[in-house]
Amino acid sequence: MSDDNNNVSRRSALKGIAVGMGASLPVLNSNALAQDHQHGSAAAKAPAKKAAAPKFFSADQMALIGTISELIIPTDDNSPGAIAAEVPQFIDLMISESSPETKKQWTDGLAAVDKMSQSKNSAAFNKATKDQQIALLTEISKNEAKPATTEEKFFKSIKNMTIDGYYTSKIGIHQELKYKGNTYLKEFKGCTHPEHQS
Repeated sequence: MSDDNNNVSRRSALKGIAVGMGASLPVLNSNALAQDHQHGSAAAKAPAKKAAAPKFFSADQMALIGTISELIIPTDDNSPGAIAAEVPQFIDLMISESSPETKKQWTDGLAAVDKMSQSKNSAAFNKATKDQQIALLTEISKNEAKPATTEEKFFKSIKNMTIDGYYTSKIGIHQELKYKGNTYLKEFKGCTHPEHQS
């Protein structure tokens, strides 16, 4: 997880997941949410402004979400990472509109990751070294197919939400996936395989 080759292969795998999911990526459930988040919209092109206050999470929780999401999709030579794509803000927005149970799962999960880091590294997750952070995430991701602990369930949730947020952002769609938008074809010639010609 710490070297460039692993970053590239992880990013490629996440890109494959995002492309494979295609239309199944979550759609914000109201126009108000979509307008509020402005994820990849014209308003996102405006000059950088001071980040808005979180809608649900505390500043410390947002910092932890930022660190974890950036470790999941880091900045590389190809494109910026999760923080530049405003994944923490996306997660905050989505969780702020979620059920009380989901909110509790996220706050419990963040607390569990910090507690685990404190136990293993004698430091909260954001105060641990990058190698310690990666080792902890690697450990709690091993059981991703069948998460059992609070930490494992939380990792699966934040990974999925990071992928959704990143690959629905302008950075994820245009810089990472190189999507150019719909193209106009003057003519559609159809299949050119000889066996399909009549």
